[in-house]
Amino acid sequence: MADIQKLYDAVLNGDQKTAVAVTKEALAGNADPLELIQKGMIPAMDEVGKRFECEEFFVPELLLSARAMKGALVLLRPLLAERGAQPAGRVVIGTVKGDLHDIGKNLVASMLEGGGFEVVDLGADVTPEKFIEAIRTSGANVVCLSALLTVTMPSMKKTIDALKDAGVRDRVKVLVGGAPVTPQFAQEIGADGYGENASSAVSLARRFSGVTA
Repeated sequence: MADIQKLYDAVLNGDQKTAVAVTKEALAGNADPLELIQKGMIPAMDEVGKRFECEEFFVPELLLSARAMKGALVLLRPLLAERGAQPAGRVVIGTVKGDLHDIGKNLVASMLEGGGFEVVDLGADVTPEKFIEAIRTSGANVVCLSALLTVTMPSMKKTIDALKDAGVRDRVKVLVGGAPVTPQFAQEIGADGYGENASSAVSLARRFSGVTA
């Protein structure tokens, strides 16, 4: 339990070096990789999200915590794969076609990974066809579309329409977000949900995947 508390603290404080060192030490002592994630890393990232919503943490703190969490995950993922452990859900995420901004999208992707999801990050300026292909190959149950520019918001609707035309819309829940996006717009284009920030995006993805917090 001491290892888990140390890992929790390291992720919460955005200390990547300590998070990696503690994870290595815990694994050397035959700690359960899944327990490290479920009892240490996920609660830490949940707390990061709560502090962000309360404006105790800001984007730099979120990015540091995400980096610490990723450092530990690199060590744990191969072990989980060997055991056949299943993720909380599978998410395809990307910034829509015409939009090159990715900081917000990267933050959501990191928070989702910290929440136990397997994430396929397609990057920025992603065509509807790439989203469709990723859904088919990954078996994702959630798709996250990001846009930071008002002029690229129509690409969200085009992507959702393309998912329908390709026959994959019913396989996934579509979550949209980004600075200019509103709940009303999300409803108008046929999205299943709107994430105001990274923390709310994780909460929605969990709900869509039937995962209890």
